[in-house]
Amino acid sequence: MTEGAGLRAGDLPDELTAAEAGMWQAFRNGSVYDLRDGDTAVDDPHGGHPWGRERSVRARIVAWLLLDGPPALQGRVASLKLTGVQISDVLDLAGGTVVPYVELKGCRFEKEVLLPEARFTTVRLVDCSVPRLEAARVHTEGDLHLPRCRFHNGVRLTDAHIGTDLMLNQAVVYRDRRGRSITGDGMFVGQDLQAEMLESHGELSLRGATVGVSLSLRGSNLNNPYTRLALNAPQLTVNRTLYMTPAAVGAPWLTSGTTPARGTLVQRFECRGGIRLDDGRFGDAVDFERARFTFDDDQELSLLRVQTPELRFLGERPERGKVVLSGARVVNLVDRADSWPRPGNLHMGGFGYENLVPQGAFPLTRRLEWVAAATAEYSPEPYERLATVLRDSGEDEDAREVLLAKQRRRRETLPLAAKLWGYAQDWTVAYGYRPGRAALWMAVLWAATSIAFSHASHPPVADGGHPPWNAALFALDLLLPVIDLGQVGVWQLRGGWQWLAAVVILLGWILATTVAAGATRLLRRS
Repeated sequence: MTEGAGLRAGDLPDELTAAEAGMWQAFRNGSVYDLRDGDTAVDDPHGGHPWGRERSVRARIVAWLLLDGPPALQGRVASLKLTGVQISDVLDLAGGTVVPYVELKGCRFEKEVLLPEARFTTVRLVDCSVPRLEAARVHTEGDLHLPRCRFHNGVRLTDAHIGTDLMLNQAVVYRDRRGRSITGDGMFVGQDLQAEMLESHGELSLRGATVGVSLSLRGSNLNNPYTRLALNAPQLTVNRTLYMTPAAVGAPWLTSGTTPARGTLVQRFECRGGIRLDDGRFGDAVDFERARFTFDDDQELSLLRVQTPELRFLGERPERGKVVLSGARVVNLVDRADSWPRPGNLHMGGFGYENLVPQGAFPLTRRLEWVAAATAEYSPEPYERLATVLRDSGEDEDAREVLLAKQRRRRETLPLAAKLWGYAQDWTVAYGYRPGRAALWMAVLWAATSIAFSHASHPPVADGGHPPWNAALFALDLLLPVIDLGQVGVWQLRGGWQWLAAVVILLGWILATTVAAGATRLLRRS
């Protein structure tokens, strides 16, 4: 038998205090029950000013109203709307089904709120002081709003199901005994998860969570000096965009989904502690515009195997720690030269991107430094990926420069003999990536050998029937492979001139092959 059994529709339970009786009547009327004093300092739910019995209701009576309350007055809808009220004892609605609309503003809870496996339509706690919110597997058909609330021992939303929006804007959440501020592992949010200007002290855990539209952490401050991670969200799925960007101070609601206008006072997203987004799936973008990361040496921004159409890496360069992009797949990489970490702190083996969209000056020399910073030990894949992207965008000359840089980087890993040969190839023909240089060498070699062979003894192979001696044509016939100018087989060379001819033939093959390879690349590009 429930507590309300035996009460007639208009009766008030005898045990109610004056404050509780007023709340009971306001519930039936669907009106706001406001117990504020009028003094801002006194009414602050997060302040130290005590609230007396006249502003206090028992959690048991609140639960009675929500789970088995009296019917609404005629023409009204029963709802619990409290402002400036203190709820004593533990509010326990675990496993219950709450039909009335719930909205508490500026209220103070003396003890924790227990909502595991409870079912609601919509719940709004605004600017409330809550020791702890325990809401694993809670289910709401509509919104769960917790803006400007302060949670002193964490929030647990493991496997929660939020039908529309979850709002944590300007909330302040301190860690629980496990070191976590908000635990939302496996949580499902039907539309937006807004946590703009959130202040998190501890680990924010969203492992395996799903957000139907966008996840906004604009202007938030994630701070976890206790363990390695400030945001732990592997296998996070966001159907639209993850925002770690600025929010307008004083009006975050106006900037949700947009970039604050120029001249607006903004608060950046800041994170003190590692971020783990491994294996995440993002439908539109991951946006780090103007984000500030403060890592220790063993902490990192980990984007292992992340998949997203666009990565906007536009934050401040982290002075310590690492950025890991290994195995990630993006279509558009939007970045700035001064956003990437220093050499040795960037890892992007297997990082795939299709288009580069630099913001500001990002010359090829800086882009090559970016690749080198990500490869403490030589790896061809980052160079080949960059060359492919540049070639696909029509920058064939830059692509050749990247491949040349790859050969130069590879040369440093070779033994001494191969390294010397590599220097010779670089100096003479730039590993074949500058065919014009090879053509120039051919011209120089032709001129030099023409002069040399003009002094050579050149008896004919057979008497009569031979053309006149022409040292320039003879040298050119030696230099050009395949093509026969009718000179080499007619004249005889002896001694050192034979060795010179052999060297000219060998160099001609090398240089002609280099020129042909370069021409082939140009024709293929055309």
